[in-house]
Amino acid sequence: MLTAYATILIGLVILVWSADRFVIGAAATARRLGMSPLLVGLTIVSIGTSAPEMFVSAMASFDNAGNLAIGNALGSNITNIALVLGITALVSPIPLQKKLLKKELPLLILISIIGGLVLADLELNWIDGAILIAALVFSLYLMFQDSEESGEPIVDEEEAEAIENTSLKSALFWLFAGLTALMVSSKMLVWGATEVATAFGVSDLVIGLTIVAIGTSLPELAASVASALKGHHDIAIGNVIGSNMFNLLAVMPIPGLVAVTAVEPMALYRDYSVMMALTFALLILFLISYRKGTLGRMSGSVLTAAYAGYLITLFYMTA
Repeated sequence: MLTAYATILIGLVILVWSADRFVIGAAATARRLGMSPLLVGLTIVSIGTSAPEMFVSAMASFDNAGNLAIGNALGSNITNIALVLGITALVSPIPLQKKLLKKELPLLILISIIGGLVLADLELNWIDGAILIAALVFSLYLMFQDSEESGEPIVDEEEAEAIENTSLKSALFWLFAGLTALMVSSKMLVWGATEVATAFGVSDLVIGLTIVAIGTSLPELAASVASALKGHHDIAIGNVIGSNMFNLLAVMPIPGLVAVTAVEPMALYRDYSVMMALTFALLILFLISYRKGTLGRMSGSVLTAAYAGYLITLFYMTA
């Protein structure tokens, strides 16, 4: 049992580190091969924020633990809204951007509804996966059009500088080293998580919703809190919305594309419902706080308390 815990911890540390290296390597390689900064930011960097979830879901699916992958996608979205945004708002009020209310938030709600529709029959298959991937392509197109019109950068200054200053040789090294480390650490995390699940008699879904979801959301949490402490926290909500979109459209399809996966009923009736409730809660908090211009500490307290309540509910339902 101790080995399983150690494997989870080591796997998470390597996963977080390798995801960052992989994104920098892939983005810098694309830039050296002539891809525009806008397209690099929109595709590689944006999707790369969900790299931990994607690799963990792939490994779980190949190990016949498809519900761990589904729990990872739904749990990461719950964690991003309630824990990441909640703690970030507690650290420092988050400025609200008007365009998020007009475009990104409605798009996230639409994507979340599509996610619920593909789960409605309690089965994920290749058709469901294809629907979600098609929605991903369409969403990327919409975001590219919006970004092209506004001329807004997709990545922050530090990340953009790291991408531009990385040589092709270094970029290729980190691309393959990061990819290898992602695969190994994902396998370690899935193995450790399934061992813990078996030992405690809980389902793969619950482990995916808790240990794995929190672990794979650590990069977003660390980045958001660090940005808030530096005073560059205005991108926190945008990052969470973008990450949640990719979790549903790029992470959740994986089990269905690998094999027909029977979805645990609680994933739909409990966890998806919580995710949708939190997504609408974010919209309501945005509307309430919009005139003030910031998502303040009161909103942060509400979101963090909601996450604590969700974890307590999970604990009592599986005890």
